[in-house]
Amino acid sequence: MHNFPAVMIALGLLLLTSGCGAPAPVKVSPDKPVALLAWPRPPAEPRIHYVRSVAAPNEWGIAKSFLRRMMDALVGRGEEHFIRPTGVAERDGVLYVADPGAQALWILDRVQNQFIKVGQVREEALGSPVAVAVRPDGAVFVADTWLKKVFLLDRAGKLIRIAAEEGLARPAGLAYDAATQRLYVADSVTHRISVYGPDGTRIRTWGQGGIQDGEFNRPTHLALDRTGTLLVTDALNFRVQAFDQEGRFLWKLGRPGDGSGDFAAPKGLAADGEGHVYVVDALFDAVQIFERDGTLLLAFGERGTQAGQFWLPGGLFITPQNQIYVADAYNQRIQVFAFGLDPGKEANK
Repeated sequence: MHNFPAVMIALGLLLLTSGCGAPAPVKVSPDKPVALLAWPRPPAEPRIHYVRSVAAPNEWGIAKSFLRRMMDALVGRGEEHFIRPTGVAERDGVLYVADPGAQALWILDRVQNQFIKVGQVREEALGSPVAVAVRPDGAVFVADTWLKKVFLLDRAGKLIRIAAEEGLARPAGLAYDAATQRLYVADSVTHRISVYGPDGTRIRTWGQGGIQDGEFNRPTHLALDRTGTLLVTDALNFRVQAFDQEGRFLWKLGRPGDGSGDFAAPKGLAADGEGHVYVVDALFDAVQIFERDGTLLLAFGERGTQAGQFWLPGGLFITPQNQIYVADAYNQRIQVFAFGLDPGKEANK
């Protein structure tokens, strides 16, 4: 079961490098009642509950002003929507979405009832924004693999500074530690992790191509758990590796295969408040939840366009309140779930 044929490696490379040809908008069927979408299935006690899907600003609760409706009607502009979202984060009612299909960063601010679609940073048009990380003040880091840079933008989408550029070939994953003001960047081409200080200076790097502990084969996504442990999706080694803040290897989980608990195309990852590790798998169209020792606890999702189903999902983000955001890339939406939340309660209120 665990001997992957070469075709799976080729598929993994395709998923890593695909950046062109956004699909036509998918017609998503109406969501089922929230109470019907929970995992594991009865009679087991549900632990993961579906909350909502967001494909456009209005689905995040942002209403157009009268003037904007008039302007849109005059120019024949319809409702804007995500094209191929791959990175997601949320803080204080603001949803941040990296969308290489739209070549833009979306900032959906429900509190201010406004959204910003950032397609250009000063003189540079965004080429392939794939990942985001958010500071406590709402400023957002966005990694652009085409430009080989990480920008820091304010909540209004204006450039604060270039947060990382030195030594980058294909910045693919981001994690920000507010306590140390360090930005971690996964570079999928150089097979290493780089750490940058608050002025954009590179502090350290670690990693190289290989299969040993601390080595990588296309690292693509990063996350910090609540103890400060850095989690890395080591994509084509089909595993997750964990490090302390100085880059020392701690532990790993995962293996290649097509069974429960295996990885076929691991992508976004995060940890909930109890330390469980969540990993998106783009080929399984599912999210798998593990203990740190690699024990599989639960999986949710399957291929499809209905609520709670996925089509080549990518990025993952979990809030301190254990709300789970999944970038459902080819369904052109963000799906929101909750860990341990009563299904009758609506999140984000």
